[in-house]
Amino acid sequence: MVGARRPGRDLCEVGDLDLGETCALLAAARALLPLAAGDGPRKFQALRGAVILRIFAEPSTRTRLSFEVAARRLGAQIVDFAADAGSSAAKGETELDALRNLDAMGFDAVIVRDRRDGHARWLSTQLRARVVNAGDGANEHPTQALLDALTILEAFARAPAPGAMQGLRVAICGDLRHGRVGRSNLRLLRALGAEVVLAGPGELAPVALAAAEGVQLAEDLETALRGAHVAMMLRIQRERLGAGLALPDDASYHRAWGLTPARLELLDPAGVVLHPGPMNRGVEIADAVADGPRSRILRQVTLGVAVRMAVLARACGVSLETCLKEQLP
Repeated sequence: MVGARRPGRDLCEVGDLDLGETCALLAAARALLPLAAGDGPRKFQALRGAVILRIFAEPSTRTRLSFEVAARRLGAQIVDFAADAGSSAAKGETELDALRNLDAMGFDAVIVRDRRDGHARWLSTQLRARVVNAGDGANEHPTQALLDALTILEAFARAPAPGAMQGLRVAICGDLRHGRVGRSNLRLLRALGAEVVLAGPGELAPVALAAAEGVQLAEDLETALRGAHVAMMLRIQRERLGAGLALPDDASYHRAWGLTPARLELLDPAGVVLHPGPMNRGVEIADAVADGPRSRILRQVTLGVAVRMAVLARACGVSLETCLKEQLP
């Protein structure tokens, strides 16, 4: 039986945030950016005394370390758990029993990445600690959508506010069937007022997804990119592909669906390029584009730390507005 939940809020899906909360989180992240980027005090004490559990059951570099940097910059401690040969799972303990025992240690929040769709939401019904979803299967990746939104707002000099993305067209291109980033971005960016168009080859771009979300599914990459202000390129999620799904080889995919310098010229003159990583260079994106002046890919990483600082504060029940007034110069 789960007792009273810890103070704070879960973030399992983009839908856990209303528009006001989304804008407040983005505004707080923007204010925290000097600390996130290492340009301010090395450690902020907003979460001093908080202990955060990290459970990553999938490989990760950016997200895993971004959350760690975010926690440490806030003054929190972060503890890792893996159900491997070094844990009690090797002795026959069930996953749920292990999690409940960890929860009994008094963690304030849990950051979880898992291959199973909906796993973060399930955890939130089993634990007292608040849950932050760092990616669950092909379902959602809400903090990635938040950092992408902040990257777009910064690129077009817009403040976080309802309707802030009105007039902007965002093309999300690539593996939409298996990519949780695309789903979260589709929902969040539209809530902020952006026009979103989807594009991808064959079964990787399900018609049902576009229909359910009420957006255009372009017939080819050129149509999606033409006049867009943002090109968001997604890699093929090969680790999630089902048996029997035929895909072209890398070179053929790049010719038809890769963002090349020539295709980049189809964007609005002020258009920018995003990619959640990891990139497959020469497949969904060319080197010259990934490393070019219109790329915001590394900026996404920097802004991601700031966004995750704001999200962790929310998860731990800390008012960032109060902390910012007290501790930032």
